[in-house]
Amino acid sequence: MPRAGFYGANVTIPFKSVALEVADEAEPFARAAGGVNTLVVRDGRLLGFNTDGYGLSQAVREEFGISLSDVRVLILGAGGGAGRGAAAQCAAENCPAIFLHNRTPQKLRDIAASIPQAQIAETPESVLGRVDLVINATSLGLRPDDPAPFDTARLSERHAVFDMVYAPTRLVRDARINGARAANGLAMLLHQGARSFELWFERAAAIEVMRAALRSYRTVGTSGTSGT
Repeated sequence: MPRAGFYGANVTIPFKSVALEVADEAEPFARAAGGVNTLVVRDGRLLGFNTDGYGLSQAVREEFGISLSDVRVLILGAGGGAGRGAAAQCAAENCPAIFLHNRTPQKLRDIAASIPQAQIAETPESVLGRVDLVINATSLGLRPDDPAPFDTARLSERHAVFDMVYAPTRLVRDARINGARAANGLAMLLHQGARSFELWFERAAAIEVMRAALRSYRTVGTSGTSGT
């Protein structure tokens, strides 16, 4: 990339951990998140960043009018790249409580050990009464027939649900039916992408132009997960 004249690149799963390894230097947050999603070429070197946490924080504030520092959070799929990044961002913003759930609990031990306020949730339903915000970082929702990742009947108007999948999902639909506020991951995709742009070109991103482009692109019927 440096020899070819690149400014940088975005990296998506399953290559974020590889990007962390090949970067000549990586920011502390990217190391805490366990992956790099933004490579920046500077002075012939590869610098690694992770803009997913920033994108998540901005999206939650935009969609729900809340700060991660003020809410108790449950992260589903916390053992994966996107989920680990979400956990790192919640820890960085000093969430009062962070509950982690993963289909493979063994993947959570090191993550939970590194975050003082983190606890492992045996099931999502077991902690719903103790959280304000639910973040879905699993791949459930990528296909139209995917089920919700937990029993949404346990949700109420006191909950906010953020699904990193940026297409319409059953989780978002069912959460709203049960009175919760819910949003998909389009705003996260927007803000993490804008931050990547700023790192590459060292100037402000045209957020509203990017937002309009994403909305137009979504109408074609695309789907995917946030956090490129």
